[in-house]
Amino acid sequence: MKKISLCWFRRDLRTEDQTALFYSLQQEEQVLPLFIFDRHILDALEDKTDARVSFIHAQITSLKAFFEQQGSSLLVRYGHPEQVFQELITEYEVQSIYTNRDYEPYAQSRDSQIESLLREKNIPFLSFKDQVIFEPGEIVNGSGEFYKVFTPYSKNWLEKFRTTRVQPLPVAQWNHLSHTSPLPLPSLSDMGFAPSPIEIPSSQLDEEIVRHYEERRNFPAQRGTSRLGIHLRFGTLSIRKLALKAITLNATYLNELIWREFYAMILGNAPQVVDRAFKPQYDRIPWRNNEAEFEAWCAGTTGYPIVDAGMRELNATGFMHNRVRMIVASFLTKHLLIDWRWGEAYFAKKLLDFELASNNGGWQWAAGTGTDAQPYFRVFNPDSQTEKFDKDLVYIKKWIPEFGTAAYPKPIVDHKFARNRAIETYKKALTP
Repeated sequence: MKKISLCWFRRDLRTEDQTALFYSLQQEEQVLPLFIFDRHILDALEDKTDARVSFIHAQITSLKAFFEQQGSSLLVRYGHPEQVFQELITEYEVQSIYTNRDYEPYAQSRDSQIESLLREKNIPFLSFKDQVIFEPGEIVNGSGEFYKVFTPYSKNWLEKFRTTRVQPLPVAQWNHLSHTSPLPLPSLSDMGFAPSPIEIPSSQLDEEIVRHYEERRNFPAQRGTSRLGIHLRFGTLSIRKLALKAITLNATYLNELIWREFYAMILGNAPQVVDRAFKPQYDRIPWRNNEAEFEAWCAGTTGYPIVDAGMRELNATGFMHNRVRMIVASFLTKHLLIDWRWGEAYFAKKLLDFELASNNGGWQWAAGTGTDAQPYFRVFNPDSQTEKFDKDLVYIKKWIPEFGTAAYPKPIVDHKFARNRAIETYKKALTP
């Protein structure tokens, strides 16, 4: 039986500046890279042409080809991770497992279960920081507690970033890969999926966009954002390299990366936010949850053009501009008084760059139930947002060809009425 160490890829689908891979190859002699198509995740996906699955499969295909150029391969399994590891420790003489940490509740539970299994066999389970600059617990306030508000967290984060020697890792030692003939790779159809027609944005950073990020980022008709979210989500791009580049190019863009880490920190410290309000008193809000209105929101037929354009863009491309995400989320939770969890779940199905922490944080921010220090009576006015950020209606007309004709629906609700209703509903729920 062959002695090997396994480097388990998850949200780190690259070979450069990949922490677990680097240290496994530095510390072990026979390293076999591993990826598991996790059925706990895949079986829950309703859309069998999910673009994210196609993307991951393409990345795994590319990684496998790279390792085979080095005389090794990528061990790819399809199944439930706990069962896969049961099989692997009988097929191989496994010396150790290397992997990068994940802070989502499911990942934490999965890793704990696998670590226990390996402990019984005296197999070390070694994990590393890779998907964030600073992990939950690294940045705390003067009392040693996690920050509940973004601004003081971001100041501390920046200070720590400037004083910590954050550097990409050197090139790994490929000669410590385990030599093997090419290993099989399950196809998309083997797993019950089919290729997606949705195009994936490039992983290459457009420095020109980042330089002008501050002045262009709020205008959905312009190409003013980097579109790198999916690459950060699945680790096809190093957060260290991106942050080091961002600090030289644009402070506002770097701030967005800090928001990502802030929400990861919140989720890591307060996992209950997955299905409950960060501010518990907001769970008392009596949501209307009108299903017909929710369907109109999903389909982009609310009669509010900026909202509808955003939803149609999402449905067609798996992307929605960040400014528009705030508008459509505010509209659902405030104008329609539909539970933020409904909107969050819909985004989770559709967004290429879906990341639990950021998605949850953004939705709770819009609903007023999260960490934001702003009071609950902030309600975005879709018309004034359009006037500010899509004055010439370029974005709206792109996604709503019937705009301005009788075919376009009338507004689903009056703005003034909806705003007052939302404020009164929140006020009553929050009054002791």
